[in-house]
Amino acid sequence: MRKTGRSTDKEQTGGRQRYLPVKEFAREALWDRVMVAGLAFVEEALEAERTALCDPRYAHDAERAAMRAGHVASSLTLGARRAQVARPRARSIDGHELALPSWQMWSSRDPLDARAVEQMVLGISSCRYARSLEPVPPELGVHGVSKSAVSERFVVGTAKKLATLMLRKLGGLKLLAVMIDGVHFADHVVLAAIGIDSNGKKHVLGLREGATENSAACKALLADLIERGLAAERALLFVIDGAKALRKAVTDTFGARALVQRCREHKKRNVTDALPERMRAAVRGAMNQAYASSDPRRARRLLENLARSLEHNHPGAAASLHEGLDETLTIMRLELPEGLERVLSSTNLIENCSAGCARPRAACGAGRAAKWSCAGPPPECSKPNATSARSSAIARKTRCRAARA
Repeated sequence: MRKTGRSTDKEQTGGRQRYLPVKEFAREALWDRVMVAGLAFVEEALEAERTALCDPRYAHDAERAAMRAGHVASSLTLGARRAQVARPRARSIDGHELALPSWQMWSSRDPLDARAVEQMVLGISSCRYARSLEPVPPELGVHGVSKSAVSERFVVGTAKKLATLMLRKLGGLKLLAVMIDGVHFADHVVLAAIGIDSNGKKHVLGLREGATENSAACKALLADLIERGLAAERALLFVIDGAKALRKAVTDTFGARALVQRCREHKKRNVTDALPERMRAAVRGAMNQAYASSDPRRARRLLENLARSLEHNHPGAAASLHEGLDETLTIMRLELPEGLERVLSSTNLIENCSAGCARPRAACGAGRAAKWSCAGPPPECSKPNATSARSSAIARKTRCRAARA
């Protein structure tokens, strides 16, 4: 008996106690309660507004200006979906529909479009949109979460953002540097322009569907920026890739007032792509060492020595290194702070701003590349930091370089 008692005690003390997921149950119950209470408040508020227009129900008033017209099935935005609501109606004595002020505000679809754009940019597909939302009470009728509805809202939302971006005036921006590069979306390329102002803020200036090798697209992008207020008579630093069409478009549009900095990352990529795999790391390291120098003459000497060492066995890589070599050192001659020079030495900033669109690029169709590209970054894609706050040095030294030119 004692042995049995001891074993029973051991089993009771050694067993694990199971807990019910009370927190999850409480959370779901609270959420359901909030949803139901919110819709009840909406119905009461709308009924109160109708009562203010039509007087209380069954009240006799010979001078009334409006009358009740029953209810109509409608929906409003609630929890990133459309919730079904019986909307009270009111009509004037002569039969015209009267709008309820609260309904005009609550029935807006703008928050729903913004949520659909945000979800898809973050990587949630349209067919999984409903699963990403908070659950709703079973008795609450909802719609607007189907694949077709979410896709339609995404198209509408991105079209609005693109229209806002392309109509935005640039006259109030004191830009010192402009970066232009192509962003790839599957088989499509979108030219993106980002400006840096005197406070170090980055602004998305414009988009144009077309590659940097397309001279017409490059000139159209620059012409659109000037038409919207970009100062063409001021000296500007342009950070671009190695495309000759883009370089020519900048020169034709801005002339001697444009200082051109070739993207060093593009240069290193072009050179190493012409080399066998075993040599790429060493050559890239040699180029990094040259660009890390604070003396542009020493950097040029190191790069020329590297090109001479490649000429015999790898003439293609040597020619790529020679091409536009001086323009990869433009930023070095301005004697800017090290951190600011690193930011302005490449067009990586554009790739960082469009990083949120990396997943949908493979699913992008024709004619939608520009919409996808403006879905991720806002017009101001970053706040000023300690490095970019010193960008006022660009203005002074860029003007001096342009004056000497």
